[in-house]
Amino acid sequence: MSEPLFIGVDVGTQSAKAALFDLNGTCLADDSVPLPLYRRAADHVEQEPEEFYRATTAAVASCVARSGHVADIAGVAIAGQMAGILGIDGDGRALTPYDSWLDSRCRPELQAIAARLGDRFVELTGSPPMVSHAPKIAWWRHHRPELYRLVAKFVVPNAFVAGRLCDLGAGEAYIDATHLHFSGLADAARATWSPELAAGADLELGKVPRIVAPIEIVGRLSAAGARDCGLLAGTPVAAGLGDTAAGVLGAGVVQPGQLLDTAGTASVLGVSTTELRPDLSQTLVQMRGAVPGQWFALSYLAGGDLLRWLPQALGDASLDILVDEASACAAGRLLFVPHLGGRILPSAPTARGAWVGLDFSQKRGDLVRSVLESVAFEYAGFLQRATELFPDVPPLEVRVIGGGAGNAMWNLVKASVLGLPYVALRRQSFSCWGAALVAARAVGAVEDLAAAALASNAEAGRTYPDASLQAVYRERLQEYRSVEDLLVRRTEEVHI
Repeated sequence: MSEPLFIGVDVGTQSAKAALFDLNGTCLADDSVPLPLYRRAADHVEQEPEEFYRATTAAVASCVARSGHVADIAGVAIAGQMAGILGIDGDGRALTPYDSWLDSRCRPELQAIAARLGDRFVELTGSPPMVSHAPKIAWWRHHRPELYRLVAKFVVPNAFVAGRLCDLGAGEAYIDATHLHFSGLADAARATWSPELAAGADLELGKVPRIVAPIEIVGRLSAAGARDCGLLAGTPVAAGLGDTAAGVLGAGVVQPGQLLDTAGTASVLGVSTTELRPDLSQTLVQMRGAVPGQWFALSYLAGGDLLRWLPQALGDASLDILVDEASACAAGRLLFVPHLGGRILPSAPTARGAWVGLDFSQKRGDLVRSVLESVAFEYAGFLQRATELFPDVPPLEVRVIGGGAGNAMWNLVKASVLGLPYVALRRQSFSCWGAALVAARAVGAVEDLAAAALASNAEAGRTYPDASLQAVYRERLQEYRSVEDLLVRRTEEVHI
């Protein structure tokens, strides 16, 4: 047998991606299959679990067929979107649609849980109360009680797909530890289900699955699963992990003080640490990493949505043209508050956006530049809170991945606001590589996840802070915080 190969999958919101890797992290084949998103109403967003399975198996089968190395594929692991939930029956088949992380029908349940548990929720889960598993499960219990009673277990997308591939029943259903902060039902530090949280949510712990490590082998491909994927029956399947945790690992963010900027649909900034320190200001979410003992403290805003909105709002020019125009404009001439759909963290759902400081001298490029700068200013707030919680973890560098990673101007802005070098990486498919590394560790082909992740990520280049920009942004950052605070308080007063 030649060198073992591994498949990593990322079951996302818009597509299921699969990639085949060797142990050096070289991608030998990859594919992506679109996934439908069903918006039943403004607050009602679902996906179909069987479409997760079909898209995953189609993407994997494409990789296998193109590689010609089916006998060398030694393991599979799946990453997936994290904050939504779906119900399965005793045979592991879907009973409910996937209640998406974009679905907010459960806000009344969320408010009730937050009111009952207060700060205790944050202390135990490591996360602020958010639209995630516990309030979603409570919604099904309150609004679809007949269906709720039939649900054997509530699971996340990666565990559902793995269960289908291995023909696992509800008794073998699982959730891996990187998802626990979003469960709202787990003592995150101990990686155990919490009767205290379950009582606060008025839910029964019998509906949640067993908790496992990402590297645990949860099953082997059944004959049907192998046929659908083009793989050999009996191929080991590891538990896998959440997509954010997979991206962290795949980018080699494994040492304390390393930061990751995921410039994608959401703009996520987080820092690698070695312990959970709950943030009662509710600015940071803290989650387990795939590396044993690693925690990742993060916050985010809808940065990708802003970039999709800009061309529509400013004359249908392409984003590349708009960024070129922004690059020609001076820094900090305008302030923009980016919370067009509400602030995510700390939560201010009624907040809205604004441009401040407009005058007749400004051009379209100034507006665009201010939008890019606003994301950097938000990141500065996240980083400040992280350094307050973790003064013993000095920030080292920011690794940047996602669709915005190739935006050189934006990287320079963010580096200058944060005062840290921005590191671009040569690889693609970070979340798939993170999942593949977990599969390799599960079968013993990799001994040290952190070392393997670091060794497999060559730098494509570094962007250092610009001293002149730093001087401008230090002043504008204070103004931004004053404007944002005023705007958030005003919108909250209007909605009281």
